[in-house]
Amino acid sequence: MWCEAKLAFTDSVGALECSVISAHPWVYGLGQQTENGAYLSPVNAISYLAQKLAGTGRVADIVIMMVVGQTQETFMAKLNQLIDVFLAPTFTQINRQAQATAELASCRMQILIKYGKGLPDAMTLSIPTSRAALSCATLTAAADSAASAVDVASLKQQVSGFSNQRDSMLGDIARGLDALQGKSAKAWVFTASGDLPSTLIALIKKIPVPSAVYTAAMMLVGDNLDGIKGMTHDIDPDAGA
Repeated sequence: MWCEAKLAFTDSVGALECSVISAHPWVYGLGQQTENGAYLSPVNAISYLAQKLAGTGRVADIVIMMVVGQTQETFMAKLNQLIDVFLAPTFTQINRQAQATAELASCRMQILIKYGKGLPDAMTLSIPTSRAALSCATLTAAADSAASAVDVASLKQQVSGFSNQRDSMLGDIARGLDALQGKSAKAWVFTASGDLPSTLIALIKKIPVPSAVYTAAMMLVGDNLDGIKGMTHDIDPDAGA
């Protein structure tokens, strides 16, 4: 069934074997493309996913994460929060496409374009041949350096430096994991497990926020999605996500 849930990363989320199907305004033939942007309602998005699911004809775990919005600003804010918690390639791709569409719409609103005078800012000119030559020079310098004699004291100092760098990197990784586990995001979530007909009926029943015009959804289909399901938590009405 559908519910608005808080998503939070847990240690139970590991490597998953599952099919991933996305529904968003930039799926060919699904969204509505206009000069002002790309639009997709939750009803059309879920109907698209239901059709894909109906073609599987199998018993499986189903998890759908969906963000919606009445405005692009609201939609992007919710999508960015979800990406902070669940950095799936599907959502990052949707985010890039949404940003590109917003920038294109902004450019079209410019009535007058003024050409600047003078030279452009200086920038590094990089071409394949120059990069190849630079790489050869770097390798030659590295080989010459390696061939030079290294005293024992210097070697010990380098080993100590590597050890310190390793400890620092491990500390950064641990702090990053703690920070990730402290984040959460709100999203509409659908979970089901069992026979396909019952799942399809529940999926299209009471689709959330049907009047929204911006929608991004990702459906996961696999044999065991308990790790993903463990990310979903009931929302405390007295606390934000």
